[in-house]
Amino acid sequence: MVRFEAEPDVKIRVNILGICEKYNISMSELSKIADIDLGKLIALSKDERQRVQLAHLERICQSLHIRDARELLLIEVINEEEQG
Repeated sequence: MVRFEAEPDVKIRVNILGICEKYNISMSELSKIADIDLGKLIALSKDERQRVQLAHLERICQSLHIRDARELLLIEVINEEEQG
């Protein structure tokens, strides 16, 4: 794989808290309407999961009528200090 010198390392996050805030619902409510276990949503919101089920993202999008993935996913540049 070719990496360019200035290419930053990135982290993709699921914006659960932002979605809940935007749509004025709690994670518990989102859990019910999207039929996703609350514990899984909490883990996603805290970046405790390395793998995300596309079916979960689809259910969130369907439940809240989200049509733009940028609303649900965040791409963050990782600083060298954060990499450790």
